[in-house]
Amino acid sequence: MNRPTAELESDREGQTAEATLVRRARAGNTAAFGELVKMHMHRCYYAALGLVGSPQDAEDLSQEAFARASSARRRKLETAGGWLADEARARAAGTDPERARAQAELRDRLEEAIAGLPAPQREAFVLKEFQGLKYREIAELLDVPIGTVMSRLYAARRRLADLLEAPA
Repeated sequence: MNRPTAELESDREGQTAEATLVRRARAGNTAAFGELVKMHMHRCYYAALGLVGSPQDAEDLSQEAFARASSARRRKLETAGGWLADEARARAAGTDPERARAQAELRDRLEEAIAGLPAPQREAFVLKEFQGLKYREIAELLDVPIGTVMSRLYAARRRLADLLEAPA
């Protein structure tokens, strides 16, 4: 049986809204993550209840699942510079020891500098420089105006330049 067109459109809009929330949550947007929790908590609870049979255990398990998802999202954002370290090590492997040491030192300083950025600047910087997103995409994910993204990136780049130009 065919479903009415209006019902199909509603499903598509729901899927699009959920996909947007997922993208925003992956980028570190706490409010978007909260909305996803609201959308899926009942389903998660009943799935856990079906497995364990105890309402209290099901509630604990469903909350733990979302807490772990939140923690994993935070860790991913905090360690986004890890690929940079791997890339630098791979490139340094074929060079002379002095150059490899200098590159390793620079990599360590860069990772430390990125980790030291305020969270909003770090989020925008990681999404732009490591994930390759466009300003518009970052604005959507972080749910901020594009001008805010631009100012956060400007501030992050200036701060990184200042930190990296300072003597080690």
